Amino acid sequence: MKKTLLLGSLLSAALLAQGPPLGGGFGRGFGGGFVGAGRGIGMFGGSSAWVTGAPFSATEIVQSQEGLTDGNTISRKYQTSIARDGQGRVRTEQTRTGQDGQNHTVITILDYVGGFRYSLDSTSMTAVKSPLRIPRAAPATGTPRGPARSGTAPTVTTTTLPPQVVNGVLASGTQYVHTIAAGEIGNVRPIQITRLTWISNELKVPVQIKSSDPRFGATSMDLTNIVQTEPSGSLFVVPAGYTVKEMRGGSGFGPAARGGFGGQRRGGSAPQ
Repeated sequence: MKKTLLLGSLLSAALLAQGPPLGGGFGRGFGGGFVGAGRGIGMFGGSSAWVTGAPFSATEIVQSQEGLTDGNTISRKYQTSIARDGQGRVRTEQTRTGQDGQNHTVITILDYVGGFRYSLDSTSMTAVKSPLRIPRAAPATGTPRGPARSGTAPTVTTTTLPPQVVNGVLASGTQYVHTIAAGEIGNVRPIQITRLTWISNELKVPVQIKSSDPRFGATSMDLTNIVQTEPSGSLFVVPAGYTVKEMRGGSGFGPAARGGFGGQRRGGSAPQ
């Protein structure tokens, strides 16, 4: 029997591709699912750009592999269904097996038009409605943010790659190489961390991200089965028969608190 977890931020990551802070897990995984919550790459991870006029549906696949000192390996794979309509509303759905051995389906709707997030629980036929927060974020290209650690400045090399077709769509690529100098964190030799991000020129979301960190292993995200047509409008509204429970957010949440979405840009670029 499938149960639906109330996990409001599970997929609020990839429509957002913000890179995690360098030196604090850059390459250790991507954080949270297409729209940022949970275990996906964080394509929408933690903050999101409101992109209109570029509807699509796709499957996000995140894989990670971590090598242990005894030679053992831990591999993980997560899959998330994603849809975005022409108004910029986003729906993510992910099914996982919980510790209880049961399958749990997490559904989140991000309604940027109305300014609310909905977390659906099909077991109790309830939807938790909360103000949709639009936080400040790094540029949508996934530019890494530097750490505030010791006095030594991090060395980050950025390379812009020629556009190419990735997972069926034209994308622009950027490679970041972050070098932690010898002795910076107790390391005998320099540590080199890499992150390669391909952003769809039309959809304004990452279609592929690959990250490698010798400390933690390798993680990759691929946006696959991309269909660039308008999804059914029923995906972005609470189904009939559900009881809506409203939660109030604090300062900076939703259009009312922000005087509308004046600070949120449309067209794919997250606020600087």
